[in-house]
Amino acid sequence: MDKDKDPAVVIRLAQQPEADELLGRSPLAALVGMLLDQQVPMEWAFSGPYTIARRLGSDDLDAHAIAAQDPDAFAALLSEKPAVHRYPGSMAKRVQQLCAYLVEHYDGDAAAVWTGVGTGDELLGRLKALPGFGEQKAQIFLALLGKRFGVRPKGWREAAGGYGPAGVYRSAADITGPESLAKVRAHKQEAKAAAKAAKST
Repeated sequence: MDKDKDPAVVIRLAQQPEADELLGRSPLAALVGMLLDQQVPMEWAFSGPYTIARRLGSDDLDAHAIAAQDPDAFAALLSEKPAVHRYPGSMAKRVQQLCAYLVEHYDGDAAAVWTGVGTGDELLGRLKALPGFGEQKAQIFLALLGKRFGVRPKGWREAAGGYGPAGVYRSAADITGPESLAKVRAHKQEAKAAAKAAKST
């Protein structure tokens, strides 16, 4: 076991105790939070799984149950105020697609995506195959698994690309509290400004 691995997984992505507790104990909640993490503040995205679970009357997310939901009813559930995402309808569809994929390929067990995987490249391939997970999202989640959940197959840092190294503040994988969240946010703003400047030249 790595010496820097905390035996109890402590996550600080939602910056809300109950939502973060769910992310720490539920592999599916962590995956859904990562899926929702686009075009909204990170805390909003990662508190989404807790909001969805609560509205479904449960203390966890169940891939079989979500995949079987009526699409219109599930979209309405995510659209209730406060909405789970800026685009609740399209994200409801993506969450259901992700859950349906997990049911088909992993019997609904999100942790099976990374359990027993041999290498970082193999894990990256599995993550990229998930609906809604492109290269960047897959690499960030791979880094999150390694840095926060202790899932560290051989070569995981390399497979995670720029998100893998220790001591960087580039993504959700590097957040341990408000201070690191501010650093990640600053990095994202700098990257956005650099991309904008490059576009205008």
